[in-house]
Amino acid sequence: MLAVHQLSKSFKKVTAVSDVTFDAADGRITGLLGSNGAGKTTTLRMICGLVAPDRGEVRVDDVDIARDKARARTRLGMLPDSRGLYPRLTGRENVEYFGNLRGLSSAEVTARLDPLAEQLDMGDLLKRRVEGFSQGERAKIAISRAIIHHPQNILLDEPTNGLDVMSTRAMRTLVRRLRDEGRCVVFSSHIMQEVSALCDVIVIISDGEVVARGTEEELLAKTSAASLEDAFVALSTKEPT
Repeated sequence: MLAVHQLSKSFKKVTAVSDVTFDAADGRITGLLGSNGAGKTTTLRMICGLVAPDRGEVRVDDVDIARDKARARTRLGMLPDSRGLYPRLTGRENVEYFGNLRGLSSAEVTARLDPLAEQLDMGDLLKRRVEGFSQGERAKIAISRAIIHHPQNILLDEPTNGLDVMSTRAMRTLVRRLRDEGRCVVFSSHIMQEVSALCDVIVIISDGEVVARGTEEELLAKTSAASLEDAFVALSTKEPT
């Protein structure tokens, strides 16, 4: 479980995130829905400790990440927007290196990675150097690296960005499986259809602030909207709630 309380971050005179507060429960997919530049990525980076907040608190399974970052990170898996892969290593070497850093043996990495390779249809990607991979191919390796140590809490920053239709379906199936295993999944996206298809709870972020939270049905009822897109537009133009 993740508990985010009044997270705020400014870069010089620009306020990227302002008093963002929400909980993300185990066995649920919590969606962060917002336009590009709304503050979703900055929020995720603060949750996993890559960016220090100006104020606010993040607790990972009741561990304050500011006080015990190493312990909190053992409970986290992060798929960043930049993917952050080593281009001269093969796909398998990228995942194995990260798994070794997490205390897994090479045999353990292989046992966990091979089923992922089949599910995500990675084929020979694991054998090839990452340099020259498409955006979608990089995403497949990056998500494998993010969950290879079986973290309880998983942060996904636009995981289907660059994927084709079949790969997107496979990624969605994987995300649902993680949810059904009882993991806490936080899913960032600006694509309404994707959030509607995957997320149990939706947190709408606009201009760095949480303007609404709830299930899709609750958001539709709150705005009397016919679609999540209409509800998003209506809520994004209102004062924060």
